Amino acid sequence: MSEVDAILNKARTAMDKTIANLEDNFANVRTGRANAMVLNRIMVDYYGTPTPINQMAGVKTPEAHLLVIEPWDKSSVKDIERAILDSDLGVTPNSDGTVIRLPFPSLTEERRKELAKQCRTYAEEARVAVRNARRDGNNAAQRAQKEEDLPEDQANRAEKAIQKMTDEHIEKIDDLLKKKEADIMEV
Repeated sequence: MSEVDAILNKARTAMDKTIANLEDNFANVRTGRANAMVLNRIMVDYYGTPTPINQMAGVKTPEAHLLVIEPWDKSSVKDIERAILDSDLGVTPNSDGTVIRLPFPSLTEERRKELAKQCRTYAEEARVAVRNARRDGNNAAQRAQKEEDLPEDQANRAEKAIQKMTDEHIEKIDDLLKKKEADIMEV
């Protein structure tokens, strides 16, 4: 693999990780509908070990505004309830001792705007991370040109390829943001 290919692969990997991270952040933002992904970041103290809810219970979505959590170990119901209450999810769990129901109320217009603003912040952080990957790639190309006798035309070609890659990733971030905002603002 040539020096230029290594630089381009490293930049692409960094940008792809940024997109994956943004998708994870967007998945954790609540929309008007119930989505089991919002539980992914909630950890339950299960016999002294922080454990994600989806590893200790089955999570179902029987209705658009309801999640049902069925713990495999019925003694962990109270611990799961406590973890949900302590989280920033903003939903109060209802339990009958064996299953937990999470009713998701419809979002107010003000809350929708707050969530859309939060998504725009995530998107801007992702754009900055992509630009940082571009800067690192360009610096690596310039360094290779100076220290490792990489021809100037190859260094310039690498920088153009990195810029094209950056533009594609920024466009993908904008598309993801547009879809998420539409999802949030949908009544």
